[in-house]
Order: sequence, then C-alpha cells, then structure tokens
Amino acid sequence: MTWLEGRPEEGGRQHVRRSRGPGHGEAVTPDPVNVRSRVHEYGGGDYGFVGDELVFIDAARAGIQRSSGPVRGTLPEARYADLVGSPDGRWLVAVEEEPFEDAEPANRLVAFELATGERQVLVGGRDFVAQPVFSPDGARLACVAWDHPNLPWDGTELLVLPFGAKGVQGSARVVAGGPEESIFQPGFGPDGRLVYVTDRSGWWNLECATDAGPRPLCPMEAEFGRPLWVFGLSAWAFESAGRLLCLVGQNGADRLMRLDLERGSLDLIPVPFTELEGLRVEGRLATFLGASPEHGPSVCRYALDDDRLEVLSTAFGPELEALAPHWSRPEAIEFPSAGGRSAHAFFYPPARVGWAGPAGEKPPLLVKSHGGPTAATSSALRLPIQYWTTRGFAVVDVNYAGSTGYGRSYRNALRGQWGVADVDDCEAAARTLAEEGRVDPARLAITGGSAGGYTTLCALTFRDRFAAGASHYGIGDLETLARDTHKFESRYLDQLVGPYPEQRALYRERSPIHSSERLSCPVIFLQGLEDPIVPPNQAEAMVAALAARGIPHAYVTFEGEGHGFRIAANIQRALEAELAFYGQVLGFATPGVPPLALGPADGGAPALELGRG
Repeated sequence: MTWLEGRPEEGGRQHVRRSRGPGHGEAVTPDPVNVRSRVHEYGGGDYGFVGDELVFIDAARAGIQRSSGPVRGTLPEARYADLVGSPDGRWLVAVEEEPFEDAEPANRLVAFELATGERQVLVGGRDFVAQPVFSPDGARLACVAWDHPNLPWDGTELLVLPFGAKGVQGSARVVAGGPEESIFQPGFGPDGRLVYVTDRSGWWNLECATDAGPRPLCPMEAEFGRPLWVFGLSAWAFESAGRLLCLVGQNGADRLMRLDLERGSLDLIPVPFTELEGLRVEGRLATFLGASPEHGPSVCRYALDDDRLEVLSTAFGPELEALAPHWSRPEAIEFPSAGGRSAHAFFYPPARVGWAGPAGEKPPLLVKSHGGPTAATSSALRLPIQYWTTRGFAVVDVNYAGSTGYGRSYRNALRGQWGVADVDDCEAAARTLAEEGRVDPARLAITGGSAGGYTTLCALTFRDRFAAGASHYGIGDLETLARDTHKFESRYLDQLVGPYPEQRALYRERSPIHSSERLSCPVIFLQGLEDPIVPPNQAEAMVAALAARGIPHAYVTFEGEGHGFRIAANIQRALEAELAFYGQVLGFATPGVPPLALGPADGGAPALELGRG
C-alpha cells in the first residue's frame, strides 16, 4: 500500500511512501521530488496508478510524471490532478486546469493514451469536474461536475461516459444530481453497479443507480460524504459485490462500518479512532487514515478476513507519544446560539501533569474558528491545541453554522449569513463557558485561519466579547476577496453573502476593514507572503487601520509560505508569536518565548513585521 506524507522540516515537501507491513515504510518517489498538485489551488489527487506503474504530479515540473518518464500529450501550462488509469492500462484520465491570461482557467476531464501521447477531452464546457472512476470492465467512466455559482457541496451532477480501447465512445449522460443536490464519490462495484453519495435527503447518504431510478442504500441522519475541497477523497469502498465499507460521521465523530447491500444492515467495525479518511480496499485489505484524541494521524491497514488492525505509520514519533499524559481530552458540547439554534464545539480544559494555574483564577479561553467555512473540526489530536492547553489556556474548537458533519440544513444555515451566524456561534461558545464558570470572562481570545480568520476579525470588529485575537491569513475585505480570489472560490460568496456586485453594500457592511473604527482590542496578524487565496494586502489593510488608530498589534510575515504554513520553523514561530502576543496584552508571563515589540500606540509607524521566514 502507498500513501502521501509531508515533511515540514523540508519546507512541506510531500512524497509517496510504501509499506508491506508494520513500520514507517520506504520512499517511492526520489528526493527532492515534491508530489503536489495545485489544481483549484488546494490540490489533492497528487498521484495514482496505471496498472502497477506510479503516476504523479511533481510540483517543480510541468505535466504528469510516470515512473518511466513524463506522460506525453500534456499541455505545457496546464495543471493536473485526480489521476486514474484505465483497467486495460492503455489510458490515463486526469482533471486538467488550463490557465488563460484574461479569463478564468478551463477545467476539463481528459485522457492520455500512454503509448502514443494522444490526448482526448472527455468532459469540457463545465466549470469544474472531479472524481473520475472506471467500471471494472473499462466500458464506463463516471465523474462529478458542477458549474458556477455552486461549489461541490451545493449542487453537482453525476456523469457517466461510455469508454473503450480507443477512448471516449460517446457523450456524457447525467445520472443524478442537480443545483440543490451534492454528489460525492461515485464508484462501481465488482458486478458493475454504480454507487455514489448524495445529500438529497438532507444528509450525505449512499445511493445506487438502477434502471428503475435511484435506490437509497442506508437512509439515516449521518454523513457518508465529505466536502470536496481537495481531490482524491474517499469515504467508502466495495468490500465485495454485496458489501461496502464506509466512514460514517455523526455528532462530530467518525466510525468505520460495514453495509450489507441486500439486507441494508449497517454493522460497526471497532477501531480506536474518531477521525477517519481516505478509505480504500485492495483485495482483502482495507486501508485508511485514522486519528483520535490520543493519537495523531496514522496510516492503518485492516485485514477483512480476520478483523486485524495494523498501524503502518504514524505522524508522531515516540517522543511525542510519550507526552500523551499531558494531552487535554476534548469534550463534545452543544450550546444555544442566536435565533434558537444549537451549535457544536469541542472543549479542551488546560492540562499538564504536575502543573496547576494560579489559585482562585479561571483559565483564559482561546476560541478557535476553523477554515472553510464549509469544513469542520474534529476531536482528533491536534498539536497546536495541545500547545495552548499545556500552557494554561482552555480551548473551544467551534463547529459553527455552516460546518459539515451535521446535515445539509446545518451547512445551509450559513447561506447569506457569513460573518453573522458563525460569529454568533463562536461568541455563544465563549459566553456559555464563561457563564458556567469554566473560563475567565475577562480573558477571552479568538483565533482562526483563512475563513476562520474572517470570523475572528468579524468577532473582534462587530462584537465586544473578546479581549484579543489572532488572524492567520484571514479575510478583512470581502470585496477584495470576491474580485481577487481563484476560480474555485470565485463565486463562493454568492452563497455565503450574496451576488456581487449586486450586493456590494452588504459586502462592505460585512467587511471588518470598512468598520475598523469599531475595532478596539489588540490583534496579531500572521500572513504568508505568497498566498494566492488570501493575498497579503488583506492583512496589510487591517494592519494599517489599527496603526492609524494606535491599537497595539503585530504583523508577522513568512516568505515562501502560501495559504497555510508548511515549513516547520514557521509553524513554530507562528505559535510562539501568538503566545507572546496574548501574554503581553492579557497580562501573563510566557517563559522561554521572546516578547514582541507591538505596533506603537500613537499610530505613528507601521506595525512590526516579525519573523520573516
């Protein structure tokens, strides 16, 4: 089996590893190859196989690479992802993204005949396409496609194309989906039946395409799918013609389960993980990534014949596992929010063996707002959270309105309400914990990255609940984001805020940069200087506004970083800078962490740019 592994100490370089038994495995791709796709900017689907031959994307080279050399026929400027080989080994299918100077990139599904380099366009004229998969006999090819203004969790279509030895044999046929139905992960069984995930019922459930129409396989209030932010996602797989393995999410936790297609019964397969992804079945072995509150991401193999679980590789070595007694264990909480809604989060109390906070004091609280915003946090071990809890903070990681894992209606609760409902829920989490006496109401801070950075800035600008905050590559100006962001998210705000420019007044009203006079507490900004999704000008505009008003602040920038930090030294520097910032503005010592020279109170000079990587 193989998996993709990142190396933060090598600038975030990714490589393919292989293992035939327990142990860390061996590298398949050579140094210094960085196996990484950039289609949709977020990538995924970075490698695949044609027969037994590895095909992959090398971030430093154009096109698609094979173990035996480059794939012929690729376009020199195009980017590729979701690599799938035909069963006969003659064709390689991929998602292709071709850039244009004065227009959006073109996204297509293409096929390359490996022997000749012939290139065929299988699906064109759609804004997006993803998740190609062949039937076992190679006669059919299924994929998912969608168009602006939808994103894949809003509305998609399931397409099926006839395929043969000479490539595509006819036009695509729409099998399922629509503008208010999200299709995820089509797949063919050994007997040729087509199964996919749809949220037509209000939950991402499994369904089978039949001549008589779609047939639900296991209707329930649970999620069998995932938001398609990246390529290569897999949450179910055929074990045999009559049985599926699937990852089932409920109440913020995942379970591995077996579905009998004839009886419709769903049986639990006990594994010690609460977050699961990347499920595959090869022969009589299932593989997946698993994590839990006690263990970091682990590559796992499950023997279907004797129910034996093996952990082949784990992201954390023995030195980190030895710190397990210090980990704070999450508590799933549900609490009331605005408009009679309930919201969800994981609460982490401070925890460190042999340590106790000052007598008579409640801990400061750090409210985390996840990115996306169509995404979710989980109870799996997150070292950045443990960084805070081992230093005396309580943390609440909020699955605010719009988060996945709680059904379509909960996802849709953020439609037209971004910057309002998400902020309501983060504020409600802090208020609830303060009222329960679990945290210090005078030392509440909020932090988030990307879309979570926008939620953070809105909370700090439009509400007065928090004493400080941190924006990691966050959004301060919705208009700038709507005009400047990449194709995949270019119409995202149509759903979250409203159509632009028709709703320009609302965009300005919801943008913290246009209400900076209402921001009266300290903020630290952490920004990658090569971020194409939220460019540095977003942070710089907010920094300038704070400097002009004389509010303490810091601006920490990182060369060589894009949207999210991948370099180990920068990840550490960002955490230490944020801790130092809170210590200074909330009034507690931070031993071993150098203090920051905060932006001047008189507004007479720019904010500090600390820690250029």
